[in-house]
Amino acid sequence: MLRNLGKTIVVIEMEYAIEVENLVKRYDDFTAVKGISFKVRKGEIFAFLGPNGAGKTTTVHVLTTLLRPNGGRAVVAGHDVVRESVEVRRKIGIVFQDPSTDRELTAYENMYIHGRIYGYSGSELKERIERMLKFVELWDFKDRPVKFFSGGMQRRLEIARSLLHEPEILFLDEPTIGLDPQTRAHIWEYIKAMKEEHNMTIFLTTHYMDEAEQLADRIAIIDYGRIIAEGTADDLKKLVGNDVIYVRMEEPKEGVKCLNAEFIRGCKIMPDGRVRLDVQNAAEAMPKLFELAQKNGLRILEVTYHRPTLNDVFLHLTGREIRDEGGEQKVAKMIMRARMRR
Repeated sequence: MLRNLGKTIVVIEMEYAIEVENLVKRYDDFTAVKGISFKVRKGEIFAFLGPNGAGKTTTVHVLTTLLRPNGGRAVVAGHDVVRESVEVRRKIGIVFQDPSTDRELTAYENMYIHGRIYGYSGSELKERIERMLKFVELWDFKDRPVKFFSGGMQRRLEIARSLLHEPEILFLDEPTIGLDPQTRAHIWEYIKAMKEEHNMTIFLTTHYMDEAEQLADRIAIIDYGRIIAEGTADDLKKLVGNDVIYVRMEEPKEGVKCLNAEFIRGCKIMPDGRVRLDVQNAAEAMPKLFELAQKNGLRILEVTYHRPTLNDVFLHLTGREIRDEGGEQKVAKMIMRARMRR
C-alpha cells in the first residue's frame, strides 16, 4: 500500500493476507455463515477446523469470489472480494474439496491449460510446469491420463496446478479427505514445504484434528456457521485444562452427582456411558478420584487418561465430539435443498 505524505511516499507493508469482518452467507432461509470475523497473517498457515456442514467450504467460496456474501466484508491479498474479484483471483490458488482436474487429459495437459488461462506460454510455461510437477513428484507421470492416477496422485496434481502461477495465498479445502494415512502425511510435507520455501499464506479447512494441529500456526474452530474459539493448538487446549480422565462406573449418572471436588474442573457423561473429568494433573488427581469414589460408594470399572486434544476442546465447547455427524449432515442437506431451489 502507498501513502503520500506531502512529497514523501511511504510504503506500508500490510500485516494481514486475509481480513474478514462480520461475514454472512445465506442460502434462501438458511444461514450457513453467521457473522464471522477473523484475520490471517501473511506467511502463516491458518486452519478452519470443524465438522461437515459447519460453514468451512462456504467461507472458502466467498473468499475465493465463487460466492457473494449477504453481509459483512472480506479482503483477500489487499482486495475486496466483491468489488475487486478479478484482482483477488489473480493472487490466489485453490485446491477444491472435490476433484477438479480433467480425468481424460494427462497431467501435463491439465497443467498447460491452467497456465494458458493465467497468460503463460512458451518456454516460461514449460519451465513452470516442469518445476511444479517435480515438486510434487509427478514429473515421471506427466504423460499419463489423470483417470489412471490414484487419489493421492490426483491431489498432488491439483496442488501443483494451484501453484503454477505463484499465488500469494493458497486455499486448501479439505486437502486430504478420503486419503490413506501415508498419502495424507505426504500431502502434509508438501504443504509445509510451500510455506517454508515461498513464505506462502495458506488457508486450510479440515475436520481432521491431527491435520490442523500438525500444520496450522493458528486455528479457528467453527461450528454451525460461527467461530467458537481461535488461537494456537496449545492455546485452545488450555480451554479444557491440562489432562482429561475417562471413568467407567456401574452407575454413571449417580457418579456424576457424587464426583464433586475441588480438583475436578469439569464433569460430563459421554455417549458411550463413560464419565469425562477435566483435571489439572491426572497423576495427582487419580488417587483423589478413587478416594472420592470409595467415600461415596461408587464402583469404578475402568480409568484412562490423556492430555487434551482438539477434539476435547470441541467437546468442551459444544458438548459433542467433532466427528459427531448427526447435526452436520442435517445442515449439509439443508444447504443442498436451498441450492436446488435456486
